Amino acid sequence: MEPKDFHNQIDQPRLLAALADAERESAGKIYVYVSHRPITDALAQAQKRFTKLGLHHPHDHRASALIYVAPLTHKFAIVGNRAIHERCGDVFWKQLADKLSVDLKAGDITAALLNTVASLKAALVEHFPVASA
Repeated sequence: MEPKDFHNQIDQPRLLAALADAERESAGKIYVYVSHRPITDALAQAQKRFTKLGLHHPHDHRASALIYVAPLTHKFAIVGNRAIHERCGDVFWKQLADKLSVDLKAGDITAALLNTVASLKAALVEHFPVASA
C-alpha cells in the first residue's frame, strides 16, 4: 500500500485525540510514524527512527513508545525506551505486535492503531502515572 493511501485511511483526529489522551493520563508519550520507504527490517528501522527522534532516553522520567509502520512493505514494529521496556517486558511487546498484526490484516487501520495506542496507554498509566512525572 502506498503511504499516502495508508495516511488517507487513518482518522487523524481520532488518532491524535487518543495520543493526547494517553499523554494527559500518564507520564509517557506515544508516537506513530509512517515510513514512505520500502524496508526489510522493521524493528531495525523503528529503533533507528526512535533514536533519531531522541526517544531512547527518558525525558523527565517519561516513557516513550513508537509505533512504526511501513505500508509499502507491509511491515511494522513497536518499540519503547528502556523505562517502559523494563516494566512491561518482552511478552507485552510480543502480544502487542501480534494484536496489531491481526488488527491491520482486518483492514481498519484507524482501529488497529487506536487499539495499539489504548494498550500502550494502559501500560503507561499503570507504570508511569501522572503523579510520577
